[in-house]
Order: sequence, then C-alpha cells, then structure tokens
Amino acid sequence: MTHPLARLVALACRRPWATLALGLLLTVAALLFTADRIAITTDATALISPDVPWRLNERKMDAAFPQNGDSVLVVIDGATPEIAERSAADLAAKMAADPRHFRRVTRPDGGEYFAREGLLFGSQADVDAATKQMIGAQPFLGPLAGDPSLHGIAGALDTMLQGVQRGDATLAQIDRPMAALADALDAEAAGKPAFFSWQALFGSDAGSAKGALAAPKRRLVLATPVLDFGNLMPGEPATDAVRAAARALNLDAAHGVTLRITGSVPLSDEEFASLADHAWLVGAVMVLAMLATLWLAVRSWRIVGAILGTTIAGLIVTSAIGLLAVGEFNLISVAFIPLFVGLGVDFGIQLGVRFQAERLTHDTPIAAMTAAATALGAPLLLAAGAVCLGFLAFLPTAYVGIAELGVIAGLGMIVALVLSVTLLPALLMLLKPGQPRAELGHPALAPVDGFLIRRRRPVLILFGLAMAFGIASLWFVRFDFNPLHLRNPHGEAMATLADLMTDPDRDPNTIDILAPNLPAAQALAVKLSALPEVGQAITAASFVPADQAPKLATIANAQALLDFTLNPFAPAPPTGDAGTIAALGHTAAGLRGAATAAGQGGPAADARRLAAAFDRLAGASPAIRAQATALLVPPLGTMLDQMRSALAAEPVTIDTLPAAVKQDWIARDGQARVQLTAAGTDRSDAALARFVAAVQTIAPGATGTAVSTQAAAHTVAMAFVEAGVLALIAVSLLLFAVLRSAREVAFTLAPVVLSGFLTLGTCVLIGQPINFANIIAFPLLFGVGVAFHIYFVMAWRAGATDLLQSPLARAIFFSALATGSAFGSLWLSRHPGTASMGKILMISLAWTLVCALIFEPALLGPQHKKTTP
Repeated sequence: MTHPLARLVALACRRPWATLALGLLLTVAALLFTADRIAITTDATALISPDVPWRLNERKMDAAFPQNGDSVLVVIDGATPEIAERSAADLAAKMAADPRHFRRVTRPDGGEYFAREGLLFGSQADVDAATKQMIGAQPFLGPLAGDPSLHGIAGALDTMLQGVQRGDATLAQIDRPMAALADALDAEAAGKPAFFSWQALFGSDAGSAKGALAAPKRRLVLATPVLDFGNLMPGEPATDAVRAAARALNLDAAHGVTLRITGSVPLSDEEFASLADHAWLVGAVMVLAMLATLWLAVRSWRIVGAILGTTIAGLIVTSAIGLLAVGEFNLISVAFIPLFVGLGVDFGIQLGVRFQAERLTHDTPIAAMTAAATALGAPLLLAAGAVCLGFLAFLPTAYVGIAELGVIAGLGMIVALVLSVTLLPALLMLLKPGQPRAELGHPALAPVDGFLIRRRRPVLILFGLAMAFGIASLWFVRFDFNPLHLRNPHGEAMATLADLMTDPDRDPNTIDILAPNLPAAQALAVKLSALPEVGQAITAASFVPADQAPKLATIANAQALLDFTLNPFAPAPPTGDAGTIAALGHTAAGLRGAATAAGQGGPAADARRLAAAFDRLAGASPAIRAQATALLVPPLGTMLDQMRSALAAEPVTIDTLPAAVKQDWIARDGQARVQLTAAGTDRSDAALARFVAAVQTIAPGATGTAVSTQAAAHTVAMAFVEAGVLALIAVSLLLFAVLRSAREVAFTLAPVVLSGFLTLGTCVLIGQPINFANIIAFPLLFGVGVAFHIYFVMAWRAGATDLLQSPLARAIFFSALATGSAFGSLWLSRHPGTASMGKILMISLAWTLVCALIFEPALLGPQHKKTTP
C-alpha cells in the first residue's frame, strides 16, 4: 500500500506548475499578512504567566505603587560634590519639563526635602560636628556670601590675612584654602582639567556627617519613562532624551561630569541591542555554512536552490501562522526562525539525498522522487509528529515565552513537512537537476559497520558507561538563572548596575513587602530587621528622622549665629573687572608678606604659589579671569545654598513628608511598603537565595527583584521538567502506536537520553552553566535526536543493514551539519546568553550525531532481512 505522503509527492511531481502556483499564492498571502500584522514585544515581564503566585504578588505591589515599575536611572558622578549636586538638580528639572518622554522624575538621594532635612538623619554627634564646622568657617563664609565672585574670594582671603597679621590666627590655619585654590588655578593655567570644591574644603573633617557637609560625588535621578512596546527598544526615545538634555546642560567630562544610564528599561533595550549587534555576521555565517552543507549533501546547486526555496516559503508561512496563534512574537518565541531553519531543512535534505540515490536506479525523475517518498514517508511523518509533540509539550507550562515558541515551532514542523512533500518535489521537477555521477552512500564506512556489529557488546558497555557518567554529572551541573548574567557586562547599563551593586545602599536586589497600613509595616520591619540575612528595613517612617528635638535645637543655635553671615542684608554690588584686578593684586601682596613673615615651610610655600596665581590672573585677559570665575564661583553658590537649606531644618512627621516621598511608600488605599536589603557584602546567587528564603519564612507574600530572580528560576526550571516529562510520555506513546514494539521505542529514545546526559556532562567539564537562554537547546536536542533515531529505527525494522554506508546516514550527517550551521553561528553573538545557547547547541548536536552514528547501529544490532535503506 502506497504511503499517503508518497501519493502527495507523486501528485506534486505530475502537476509541478499547479503545485508551484499554489505554493507561491500561499507564500505571498502569508507574506502580506505577516507584513501587516507583525509585532514583537520586548516586555520581559510577559515571558512568564501572570497567574503564578509570585507574579500575583508582583501585580499587587504594582497596583499599589504603579510608579515603581519601568525605570530609567541616571547616575551622575561629579569631579566635585558641587558639580554632582548641581548637575543632578539641573538634569532632573529639565527631564521633569519633558512629559513627552517622562511621566515622573525624582531624586532618590537628593532634592529639596533632603537638602533641608538631611542633617537630621545623622546622629546628634554628626549634627554637632557639622554645625561646629560651619560656625568655625564663619570668618571666611561672611565675605564669600556677601560677594560671591572672584573679587569676593580675593577679599575673603585678604580678611583672613589681616587676622594673621594681627596675630589672631596663623598662616597654617588658612593653609588648606590657600593650597586648594593654588592647585586649582595652577592646573587651569597649565591647561589641565581643574575643578574646585568648597564643600570638600570646609567639610573635610566631617567624614561621618550625613547632612550638608557630607561630600557625595555621586547623585541619582530616577525617571518613569514613556514607553512604546511596539518599538524594538521601547525606552530608546527616553534615554535619547536624557542624553540630549545632558548635552544641552554641558554635562560631560570636560565639565567634570560622568553621566551613565541604567535601570530596567535601559537594561532591556541594551539586551536587545546586544542581540542585534553583529547580527549580520551571525546571519552571513549561517547562510554560507548552510549553502556549503547542502551542496556537500546533494552535490547539485539546483537541488540546493529547491531546498532553500522551500525552507524560505515555509518560514514565511510559519510566521503568519505563528502570528495567528499567539498574536505577537516575544523575545523567546522569535527564536522559531533558526529553529525552523535548523529542523525544517532536515526534511529537505532527507528527500534530496534519497532522490539523488534513487535516480541511479530509476529511469525518470518522477519515479525516483516517488520511490524516495515511498521509502521515507513513514519515518518523515513520524519524525515530524514526534518533534511537533516535543515542542507542544511546553504549552501547559507557566513559561509563556517558551510555550509560545513551542506552539509556533510545532506548527512549523507541520508546515515544513507539507511543503517538503509538495513544493519541494514540484521545484525539483521544474529545475531538472543533472544526473548524479556516483553512489551517494559511503562504501568506505563498511569496516565501521562491521566493527559495530562484531564488537557490539563493548560498544554497548561503552554506551552504559557513558550513561552512568552522564547521570553522575547531574550532581555537578551548575544552574545559573540570574538574568543579569545573560547580559553583556561591558554594556553601559549593565556595567553601571554592577557598579551600583557594590554599594549596599544602592543594591537593586531588594525585597518588597506590602503591609495593610503603616503601623503594620513598621512592626514587620522591626521583626524582619532581626534576621541576620537582613541588612536594612525601610518604610515611610524611615524618612522621619529620630530624636529631632535636640538636633533641631543645635541647628537653630547655628542658624542664629550664621543667619546674617549666610544671608547678608546688603550684598556687595558688582565691582567690575578693574575692581577684581585690584583685589587680586592687593591679596597677592598680602600673601607674599605673610609668607615672608612665616619663613619657609608648607604654608609659606602655598602662600607664594597662590600669590603668583593671583598676580597671573590680575595681569591676564578678562577671558582668563572669566574662566577662573567659572571654576570657583558656581561651586561656591552651590555650597552656600546647601548650608542655608541645612540650617532651615524643620520638624518632620509622616503627614508633612513630601508627596513625592510619601507616594513611594504609602499607597492611596493606605497600604504601606517595606523594602529590605541584604546584610553584608556577599551578593552571590547563593547569598541571594538565603536572603529570600529567610524573609519568606516571615513574609511569604514578599516580592521585589531578589524574589523575582529566584522565583523565575524555579518557574523556568519546573517548566522544562514538566515539558520534558510530558514530551517523553507523548512521544513514547506516538512511537509505540506506530512501531508497536516497546523495544524499538527504547532503541529510539535511549540514545536521545544519552546525548542529553553527555551534553550536561560536557557542560560540567567546560564550566558552562545552564541558564535561561541555553536551556532552550534541550527541546531542540530532543526534537533532532528523536527525528534522527526514528530514521534509523524505521530503516532497520524494514530490514536495512550497513546503515553507516547508506544514503540515509549521509542525509543524517549533513542534516546535523545544517542544523549546526543554523545554531552554531549563534556562538558568534555578542549577547552572552545567545552565545552560550549556540555553544550548547553545537555540543548537543555533536553528541546527538555520535549517538546516532555509533551507538544506534550497535543498539539495533544485526538484521536478518536486508534491503537498501
């Protein structure tokens, strides 16, 4: 009885033009549909089902605090604290004025509230030290506040020199400002980058102060961007807007600013960019390797063209069917393209190689093609069914990304098979490839065939030992499901995040817990803080300073002493350039006189250096003095403003917290957020797991980045376990239904299982962990392995012998090479996850080929019935 696929092939061969017309019509219709409906979402949160428990907790937190989702974090490092503060303030203001790109802009470590109340968050000792330093600087601050200009700076120094002359102070007591000013002016005169910090000058002894005189050189700006998920990089317009604003504000290295961008949105965009980086190279290598492999397999460019044409048509049709099935592609399901090419081309190679072999014994191409389809119909149909079931096994899992990939790839196998037995034969009839010159088998492998049968027992023992090694290696397989490890560590967003992770106060691996109200949140924070794994627990109450009364009293006393100093009634009028020149010259003379009186030593040397710098400025052009003004005066204004704000501290309660602060911690319905950071400096995956496990013993509904990372790993791992078991059962039932022999089912599946174990064992030996990306290699390994072994088992049960010498073995070998070409090229990707996927795919295909060509013939053993496979 003729196989149905053989009858379909015969029909296509007899009506090639009609078949081609139908194929083209279907392909064009699919192409038009795909072009109109194609959509790719880069929303990584859509890759896992929203109904798993940990995603439900995420949704509750997102509903309570919707502003805490997608983010762009701008990290500003300034050459001085003043530059960092001024840059962050200016950039935040400019971004807030751009609603087209940003919905919300905040300063998590700065802004008006922290500038005014920041001193209260320190201890009483910190407040005492900070106010003492401000009061001690009063003689210098008065003239500077009254005349914040180059003229005023020279005048303030001259006032201090008069105190030295009267004996009220020594030159050593003003050595620090003299040395700092001389260093900055000398560097600028030499054409070197020069930046000056008044805050560092007055606050150098305030290392523990948390308020006005602390000198952080890093500031943050946090924004919620406007996104377009129809764009391949939805956050790119927002990040471009940040950079445009920075350029407009001259926030660059020349002005003492290093600006970097990170956050969930830039990280996602950067990942897609790294996927696309050098994609042309990956694609070119894939195409060239595929062409070379196909030609070596069939030795006819016309057959190669027919196979490629059929594959391209199938890819277009599969794209349309995939869009109909899932609506839009995601970051994982788009991988159906190399999957289809790698697996779908197998059918074309099998038919193409067998067609060439049959032409040696048949008079016409139609007869040869029909004979090839008759011989391969059953194994092709069974292989396609098994691969399809293997992919569809992911459908019931919670890993939506791979489930949708499974649907598209599974349906794609049906498309590939249908076109391989219709469009491919029609193209072969129309292209009329030349007659093959020789047998396409490998007679030279006859000794290997004989060896595998004669030495079957040692080969099977080796099979068993390899299986034992693979099983033993499972204990040492390293699973790394931290998504950050899949990103390019050299990308700006990832490198910036890694830098931030070294600071416990800015570690993004936090845990968030939703409490019914603020008192409940505070009680939970106290309970969780007692855990050794928890470093800090923050609630809205954390933004209300403790022990305010004595601190406010100390600040009020300082404010009373410094009010007229920092806020003079009558600021000095502008003196003009002539007045500045006179002041510089007069102070330079005073510096030289003080140096002469002091003799030798550091303070005298610094006084002489500063006198020379002032003389140089006095004799220079107005443009040079303007440069000195730009160097010294803007940071002076920033420091004075910060001192004024710090001395204006007021009592703080929950009710008086700024809305921008309160809305991040207390929801509109009264629910309150608790945020936890891990203790210590260990940020390894194991430490993160311990942190999450400890917290969940008290708060099982916890969420946040740390929880999501761990939970996503478990969800993905379980999805592959569930799909693996389901695929094994479904494929086993299919094979048994067709083969009717448990022994032959075992012959088909045992080498597949072995190749999987050997792949994992190789990963252990080379130190390659299994991650979110490369784990996709295992369903492919299952599909390819089942298909290859089905071909051999079906040929063997039909009575074939000398399998390695046959055209079937040739087809399997080159099919593996073609699949390797499609996937191995991914190893060249700049994206670490994709590159690791290409690596494991190559390893798995190599072991699949070894198991198919070595272990499978030995497993099958001798055959009494002999036919040509």
